[in-house]
Amino acid sequence: MEKLFKLKQNGTTVRTEIVAGLTTFMTMAYIIALNPNLLTGFGAEGQDLWNGVFLATCIASAIGTFAMAFLANKPFVMAPGMGLNSFFAIVVGNIAAMTGMTYLEGFQSALCIIFIEGIIFIILSVLNIREKIVQAIPLGVRLGIGPAIGLMLMNIGFGSNVSLYSDKGGPFYAMRDFFGALTAKFAQDTMGDEGYKLMVLSVATMLIGLFVIIALTHKKIKGAVLYGMLFASAIYWACEAIFFDTNPFASLKTASFVPPFKDMANTTLFKLNFSGFVQIGWFTIVTLIITFCIIDMFDTIGTLVGTASRAKMLDEKGNMPNMKQALLSDAIGTVTGSVTGTSTVTTFVESASGVEAGGRTGLTAIVAGLMFLLCMFFAPFAAIIPAPATSSALIYVGILMFGNLKDIDFSDFSQLAPVAIMILAMPVSGSIGHGIGLALISYTVIKLCTGKAKEVSVLTYILSLIFILKFFIPV
Repeated sequence: MEKLFKLKQNGTTVRTEIVAGLTTFMTMAYIIALNPNLLTGFGAEGQDLWNGVFLATCIASAIGTFAMAFLANKPFVMAPGMGLNSFFAIVVGNIAAMTGMTYLEGFQSALCIIFIEGIIFIILSVLNIREKIVQAIPLGVRLGIGPAIGLMLMNIGFGSNVSLYSDKGGPFYAMRDFFGALTAKFAQDTMGDEGYKLMVLSVATMLIGLFVIIALTHKKIKGAVLYGMLFASAIYWACEAIFFDTNPFASLKTASFVPPFKDMANTTLFKLNFSGFVQIGWFTIVTLIITFCIIDMFDTIGTLVGTASRAKMLDEKGNMPNMKQALLSDAIGTVTGSVTGTSTVTTFVESASGVEAGGRTGLTAIVAGLMFLLCMFFAPFAAIIPAPATSSALIYVGILMFGNLKDIDFSDFSQLAPVAIMILAMPVSGSIGHGIGLALISYTVIKLCTGKAKEVSVLTYILSLIFILKFFIPV
């Protein structure tokens, strides 16, 4: 173990890495059910396709994560990217409507796009082109990625991760509809009595978990994030039983623990529909491939750089060792996802929770990857982890990532402005890649306007132009 992952060299232990892997998995376990929900219209396209995407999510996440562990020896975990999966579902619907295919045929055609994207990324990674793109991002912007991701994590924790529906509609969010209400009575009237009570439970659980994590961290207890999440989960389950007369484990009684491999074989496994793919039209095909590549590339780069920065894995120039291998692992995950049946696989921002729990090597990733494989058999257990408990971890890690702001030179407006814009853009747009794109454009324009055009590299100009075209030119 020591020889493979260099635990002592990275200042960690087997126990710490195991706890870190479990922590990361728990904060992102929601993707196991949410990804097939998003890609199949919450089961509207048939249970067999849902089952296929469910297994593909587990398998592709595990293989991509194992590649990260063995090739790059990094504690980063991969899964089908949020945002990219929603975009993929829209593309599938458009393909079906445009060509007259069924949704399943359109789905299998769209998988070809993901497959080609993954192959392109493997080639770019081997040729070091993706690594050069990382280095083309100005140091100030790179230093700001961590805090921007931190705010994004907090936004998820206080926002979409703690949401509910009631007889009054929804979704209702913790920050907007609970803390943002004029009065508690107004919030109650908006959500309804039962909805308001459930929101109170969710918010209380989230905050209790957060403060427990902070207290345990202050006492230097390893695994504080995981223990805080477990404590918050126990609080939520107990309150459900006591105040809502609900059995939090009721779903386990009727749950199936047999992986639906037959459904996967019939719907998604190696079901790349190239004959349907060419019906889309070459201009549309090229546009979609470029769009997926841009979003995935900068989402991955942002997550790797931001999380590595928090873990002190960057050198004095702001570069992460083994970046090439990490990017190659991401590409392997994407190709695996395409042939098993899911959208683009990318490095998950929730990896930051495992890093904060002490994860520093690929052993953390191995543990998380094994959990994904086990979820093929024990998915119902992952489903009972309450969202407010995971919010506790997301908010805590988000707060910590703000600490990297101290490394930014606020007296240099060409650093301050792009970082400020990026910090706002990431949580509002919901895209790490788009936040980086706006930061690059801002940096380049400011340098041009201040007579410092020569300080901008050619590749940075090219990247800025690509994002300008993406944002402003409809195709």
